[in-house]
Amino acid sequence: MSRYTFTEENYLKAIYFLSQDAEKGVSTNAISESLETKPSTVTEMLRRLREKGVLHYKKYQGAELTEEGEKVAISTVRKHRLWECFLVDKLNFGWEEVHDIAEQLEHIQSRQLTDRLEEFLGFPKYDPHGDPIPDKNGVFPHSSDLSLDNCKPGQTVKVRGVKDTSPEFLKYIAKLGIGLGDDIHILEIEDFDHSMMIAVHGKKLQLSSIACKNIFVQ
Repeated sequence: MSRYTFTEENYLKAIYFLSQDAEKGVSTNAISESLETKPSTVTEMLRRLREKGVLHYKKYQGAELTEEGEKVAISTVRKHRLWECFLVDKLNFGWEEVHDIAEQLEHIQSRQLTDRLEEFLGFPKYDPHGDPIPDKNGVFPHSSDLSLDNCKPGQTVKVRGVKDTSPEFLKYIAKLGIGLGDDIHILEIEDFDHSMMIAVHGKKLQLSSIACKNIFVQ
């Protein structure tokens, strides 16, 4: 039986992601907003997780994961992203459909199942959204991706992932016919609004600057 509940794992994962943009500890308000729960509930959970030794927490100073807490968080991320690969590659779900399902599957505790799932999928390095998948030792693959808005006319690049993983954005680019691994030919960039004329599968498309900022390529 796992030492941690589903809710505790969700907290650790949220703190892990929030800490990547925080200079010091992750604030209670930031966690509350991320998990859509009350600050008082967050405070109580942080105290519980501190007692379990997976984070450091002081009032007004925020929360920081311990080494053990980071291991649990990364393991949860690993399972989530592997299950997303399985749902898209093997069960033909759309990449905009899989996040909520993977949120449920990520809490399965069997390490043997996770390792066999990874092997069955061919040891993928990235999930369907282009996010890196850590290996069983918690090591993430190196990525040299850049956003599409940093590219220039005449370049041909390959879609590596997306920054905005909301269902709305994923449906939008899927409707345009843009998918992971597709080649994008950059034809022109408008000086006025920095929108981009591209070609995908021989079809010309106009992308807004906001859309370009949210597509990772290499």
